[in-house]
Amino acid sequence: MYKPIFAALILSSSLWLVSCRGKDGKDMKPGSIYLDYKVWGDEDAGYITVRLQYRFGGHNGTTLLLEDPAKAELDGIRLKADSSRMNGIYYEAIKPVKEFTGKHTIIFTDINKKQYPEEFSFQPISLKTRVPAVVSRDDLVFDLDGLEPQDYVRVLLSDTVAFSEGVSRIDTVKNGRITITKAQLRFLANGPVHLEFSKEDEKKIRNGTREAGNFSVSYGLKRDFILKDEDSLAVEDK
Repeated sequence: MYKPIFAALILSSSLWLVSCRGKDGKDMKPGSIYLDYKVWGDEDAGYITVRLQYRFGGHNGTTLLLEDPAKAELDGIRLKADSSRMNGIYYEAIKPVKEFTGKHTIIFTDINKKQYPEEFSFQPISLKTRVPAVVSRDDLVFDLDGLEPQDYVRVLLSDTVAFSEGVSRIDTVKNGRITITKAQLRFLANGPVHLEFSKEDEKKIRNGTREAGNFSVSYGLKRDFILKDEDSLAVEDK
């Protein structure tokens, strides 16, 4: 983690880089700006965050403050600049998940008033299967909504035992169904287990500046349960 003074210097340098341009902004050629777009959320929070950043020097470059007529828009609404020590300068919107489902358009307008539109669709995933408080150590079958007939989901399973391997993998989901096998559960100890499903999409921005950019969308949901051996469950039932 950066020390506060060093982080402050990084942020102030990004502001200096933009402000040292000529009044016409031509020192910073629009084609040299890298577009960095992230959209994320989760079921528990109930909202989606859209964060747009414009960088000089590639995906790890200095974040830029857009000056008129340059701007960032989401669905026709101009976003205001914000900043933090860790993230630099960014343009952000936070929307409820229910209101954000569907198609959206991001438009970056450069200093020469040229527009770079980027369209995308957002569809949250949801879990149709009810997860009981106690689960036996056997194949676990889950049905999900909000996916393509064949899709991919990241599965994370962790327990509370130190040095446990847990499970972290990308699984194929066919017709909304995903199975966590008994063999996969061998990496988990009996007791409290944390489960996460995450749909993650990432692509290169092709309709952007010469430097192009990156666009990532992620949405997740979580469940907790107690994992027990089948034999112990049978004993408890008697």
